[in-house]
Amino acid sequence: MLVVSEGKEMSSSKAGSMDTHGDAERAERVDVAPTHFSQRLANPAPLAMGGFATSLLSVSLAMMGFRGVTNQTVFVGDLCFVACVALLISAQWEMVRGQTFSYTVLSAFALFYGGYGALMLPSLGIIESYGGYTPQYYNALGFFVLIWAVFNLFFLIASVAFNVVYICIFITIQLCLMLDSSSYFVLANGNLATSAALMKAAGVFGFLAGLLGFYTTGHYLCEDALPFDIPMGDTSWIVARWKKNKARR
Repeated sequence: MLVVSEGKEMSSSKAGSMDTHGDAERAERVDVAPTHFSQRLANPAPLAMGGFATSLLSVSLAMMGFRGVTNQTVFVGDLCFVACVALLISAQWEMVRGQTFSYTVLSAFALFYGGYGALMLPSLGIIESYGGYTPQYYNALGFFVLIWAVFNLFFLIASVAFNVVYICIFITIQLCLMLDSSSYFVLANGNLATSAALMKAAGVFGFLAGLLGFYTTGHYLCEDALPFDIPMGDTSWIVARWKKNKARR
């Protein structure tokens, strides 16, 4: 809607009619421009999902203790740069494109990855502030991951409106976060064997989520560059049917 200055008076009804017509045309151009602009933007999804999958797979391998690796510090580069920066940049593109769900999810996981990576940086002195790897530190880390599991639950519910692959990604992430937080709580209690088992189980689900992330990356790249599509299992009809039934009531 265009706002006309209050001090401006119309010289005649004809002039008023002409000006109104001009305002309508300008309003139409203003309304259409964002749509055309967003259509010219490249799809940020492949970069976002690729960064998500790469970082999650790397961390998940360490969580499972693959080839004897359990220390995740080397993956700070992935967490703080590949995932955090890639997802955060992609999120801004999704915001311009008017995709609220994608913008929220990408921004949230970008900040989660960046925050999780920052916890491992010795220069920040976070671990030292707890006196080392103490029960208090493991309990605090468990809270950190657990609350993100609560946040991810909202994404899981909303993903029903999109496709099967998205639903599976958020289910596996949900299980990964819940098992991961449980492993820290158990470790704080001194039960090393159970904690290791829970951590390995969390790594399995994280690994599966990463594979699904690469699958999604392939879907978007094929959609843009190749003459065939990789199916995602559209579920938007579920919400469409629900809205249709609701409108009939």
